[in-house]
Amino acid sequence: MTRHVVVIGAGIVGACSAVEAVRAGYRVTIVDPAEPGGEQSASYGNGCWLSPMSVIPPAVPGLWKKVPKFLMDPLGPLAIRWSYFPRVAPWLIQYLRAGWTWESVAAAARALRPLVVDAPALHRALAEEAGVGHLIERRGLIYIYPSRADFEAEAKAWQIRHDVGVRWLELDADELRQREPDLDRRYTFGIMVEEGGHCTDPGAYTAALVAHAVAQGATLARARATGFAIEGGQLRAVRTDQGEIAADAAVLAAGAHAKPLAAAAGDRVPLETERGYHAEVADPEVSPRHGLMPSDGKMSVMRTRNGLRCAGQVEIAGLEAAPNWKRAEILRDHLLRCFPGLPRDLPTDRVKVWLGHRPSMPDGKPCLGLSSASPDIIHAFGHGHTGLVAGARTGRVVAALLAGQAPEIPIGPYDPRRFA
Repeated sequence: MTRHVVVIGAGIVGACSAVEAVRAGYRVTIVDPAEPGGEQSASYGNGCWLSPMSVIPPAVPGLWKKVPKFLMDPLGPLAIRWSYFPRVAPWLIQYLRAGWTWESVAAAARALRPLVVDAPALHRALAEEAGVGHLIERRGLIYIYPSRADFEAEAKAWQIRHDVGVRWLELDADELRQREPDLDRRYTFGIMVEEGGHCTDPGAYTAALVAHAVAQGATLARARATGFAIEGGQLRAVRTDQGEIAADAAVLAAGAHAKPLAAAAGDRVPLETERGYHAEVADPEVSPRHGLMPSDGKMSVMRTRNGLRCAGQVEIAGLEAAPNWKRAEILRDHLLRCFPGLPRDLPTDRVKVWLGHRPSMPDGKPCLGLSSASPDIIHAFGHGHTGLVAGARTGRVVAALLAGQAPEIPIGPYDPRRFA
């Protein structure tokens, strides 16, 4: 009898995992209460980057000095709501400790690089298979700086990227202007990573992958997973709010909602949600040719299928807190500063704002591996800022684990039990 695999979560990681599981010959059921690629998912509203250079964890040495500012400034690039601070404090301590030294940052980079290398090519192959190859573009990504000195202030992080294999081109003011003529002239230096790419509509891409898996034989069940039926270390079923689904294996790819399910699978993990926002301008008067990351904003800027998107911000406030839409307005205003060609009196009906939840582990590495309660349950969540870019490789790792084979990359650093 064909082994039945239940994939919990229809975000980008679950979608890639489902496609790979169907390809491997398993009978697959995808369980999610909401529309794949819908606005409720982080996969819908992320920064669109397919960035093989996303290897530096969020916490770096010296960040601990800024914690008081994070608490005092609700609109800073990273903010912590006072009301949530007591709950997040243990996670925050682990978060800061993970980036306490540059040696630990370098170790994280070495661990993350295999998960994201060649990502644009992997995603392009998946997209073409699903009939949406046009959604994946490989034009390179550019970090933009007001000056070379601003770039050199981040030299340590760039050296670590170089040490793990990232290569780039330096662009002076003239070269930057030739590549991005719409960009504000205060930016005079750029770093172009040619291996980078982007997805022009992550929500549609995710939905297309799920639809492709279904077309190849998978089933999509609109339900919310609540736990597991495990007997003698063997998975018998995935429990949902619509009843049990008999299963021989399960892939936990529930993103920000994975924590209680991981506990049900025997692993208490310090998963937290980093709330991210975006602002997207419809029918923009400007159109950047590459994905951009302004150093003075630490946010991604991308021309999408639907407009001009600026995405970023980190707000630690949990899953239930109401949005602070002023944070999205900051992103909109940053677009106006980046591109003089946008109207200063941009009508509100031309700007769409969004809030989503990044599922983040304190050390910047996902949970990817077998659960403690049963080898039939595979954890695949907690990718933080690298969910989209790492989704394709994660799906391939999941398929290998389902087959009882060694994955194509080392996954020891992502062991879900590393926090035990």
